[in-house]
Amino acid sequence: MSSTEAAQKVADLMPGLIADLERLVAIPSIAFPGYPSEPVNQMAEEALRMFREVGFDTARLMDVPTGYPPIYGELAGPEGSPTVVLYAHYDVQPAPPEQGWTSDPWSPTTKQDGRIYGRGAADDKSGLVAHLGTLRFFDGKPPCTLRLILEGMEETESNLEAFVEAHPDLFECDLFVICDMGNLRVGEPVLTTALRGDVACVVTVRTLKHPLHSGVFGGPVPDAMMALARLLATLHDDEGNVAVAGASSRSWSGGDMSAEDFRASADVLDGVALTGTGTIGDRLWSRPSINAIGIDMTSIAGSSNVLIPEARAKISMRIVPGSDPARELDALVEHLEANVPWGAQIEIQRTKEAPPFECDTGGPGYAAARWALAEAFGKTAGEAGSGGSIPLLRTLQQAAPKAEFVLWGPEDVALSRIHSSDESVDPAEIERMVLAQVLLLQRLAERTP
Repeated sequence: MSSTEAAQKVADLMPGLIADLERLVAIPSIAFPGYPSEPVNQMAEEALRMFREVGFDTARLMDVPTGYPPIYGELAGPEGSPTVVLYAHYDVQPAPPEQGWTSDPWSPTTKQDGRIYGRGAADDKSGLVAHLGTLRFFDGKPPCTLRLILEGMEETESNLEAFVEAHPDLFECDLFVICDMGNLRVGEPVLTTALRGDVACVVTVRTLKHPLHSGVFGGPVPDAMMALARLLATLHDDEGNVAVAGASSRSWSGGDMSAEDFRASADVLDGVALTGTGTIGDRLWSRPSINAIGIDMTSIAGSSNVLIPEARAKISMRIVPGSDPARELDALVEHLEANVPWGAQIEIQRTKEAPPFECDTGGPGYAAARWALAEAFGKTAGEAGSGGSIPLLRTLQQAAPKAEFVLWGPEDVALSRIHSSDESVDPAEIERMVLAQVLLLQRLAERTP
């Protein structure tokens, strides 16, 4: 079947796939602690039903010690054909009203721009639907052997890494297709080739044995919150670049976004400058970033005229591909210890060391994927990075060290607003990604000895 014929068949599948996506988006499958379990279990059962209908007859909910179950299945292709693992996740981020949604996040809504809005419409139920479309295209008889893994806790404390480590044989393959990414802009294809890692710590600053009256003692007596604020301010230079000595950095040579497009996608307020120097690609994908993602001290509602004896902050540092998480966290800790002001006492708890990831771009699977993207989009495919982290990729790499990775999906960076209000997906991106996956599998099968 030619690419043109395949494109027409995929187009014919789209009404059913959009209906599937809308049905899935309507299920609030939030796996975070404190949210009801029924919708997540409903989502798992619905996804299982859908994938069994398209050929994964043996797909099942896998037993895990804690949390929501991953879905796993196998579908044999022709003897001797490559083995491809298809990955997506069925859980989503919360969608609290204070995020500022302009439509109900659990009522999928197609707006005038043609995009489908709702929590999970892009991340990652669009990826799940892309896999459904790929299987539906082949009527349950794919040209390659397929293995399916749908994660149920990707957005929170994942249990899939432990599952992979306990069952590495289930993930032996030639190629992983991770459909949880997207292009920088709609219609402009890219393969994600590098992801930053993430290290984190909690820093506690103490200056007093107990609170003191701010009028009687304020001035000569140091306040812990002000000491913490001064410490956090040392993490960046005046332009907003990370100022931690020893933190790794490099240049980005792949695809990029303009500052204007990036500002628009991030909804940066008028007059607020972007931080750091270099290209947007440099700052997003090949340089570290640091943020205080949580602070503990007295709330405004509970405040009084006292000096604060103790304040805490959780600090997250995204680290560049190729760097060692332990060494990067060492550099951050050493910086904090060396820069705490006024002789304040400091305690640091290391909480996270998630490694970065880089794809091997020299293998036949990557070449086939790049060709398939170009065919599906009618444009040469570029390369992009991801500022986010997916520790699972390193675990999969250890389980199948000879396998290649393809990271792509329907989530365009410019407009999808994943994890934010008014998350959305362009149906045309889903259609093109289904076609790309179809062409990829056909290409891999053609090259089988």
